[in-house]
Amino acid sequence: MKLPLITLSFFLFSFQTTLSQEIQQVKDTNGNPIFPGGRFYIQPSIFGPTGGGVSLGETNNSACPTTVLQDYSEVINGLSVQFKIPGISPGIIFTDITRLNIVFVEKPDCVESSKWVVISDGFPRSWIGIGGVEEHGDDILDGLFSIQKHGFGYKLVFCPRFTAPPGVCHDIGRYDDENGRRLVLTDNKPFEVVFVDATESSI
Repeated sequence: MKLPLITLSFFLFSFQTTLSQEIQQVKDTNGNPIFPGGRFYIQPSIFGPTGGGVSLGETNNSACPTTVLQDYSEVINGLSVQFKIPGISPGIIFTDITRLNIVFVEKPDCVESSKWVVISDGFPRSWIGIGGVEEHGDDILDGLFSIQKHGFGYKLVFCPRFTAPPGVCHDIGRYDDENGRRLVLTDNKPFEVVFVDATESSI
């Protein structure tokens, strides 16, 4: 059965419109697309009591700052990060479909890597840290991050390499800790964020 040309065109238009609404280039607070290798602060989408930017802190009686925390103070920018796309890519970061590594630009001397990892080690929730096997052993979950549109800004999600059903990603939220709000995996309260160009910000 052949569809009339008008009907076929309508379906194609509807499909393209749906894609454009759901999958977009991720942009910073200036409206410019973010890109691999650029430097950005990850901050809450609403300024004020929601706190400040994301940085590193010491937890679990460790003298090495390997835990990714959001600062309680709204005037703190945090540490800048870079987004890196594994493998060959066009260098464009899209919502939902682009899988990423997130890396702090500055690395503490006490860790082998500043790349974000998810650790499941008995803490009430799996949490975001940096480092590698030397720091966390086999507690690191295998996977990549992604960015999704959410509210006034975006949310970060973690997508494990192996899931059932395939392709399931988990929101990243916050958990009050002694030195700040620890970033953790959550199912109901995502941390709504924006990306601020670290080369231009003077806050």
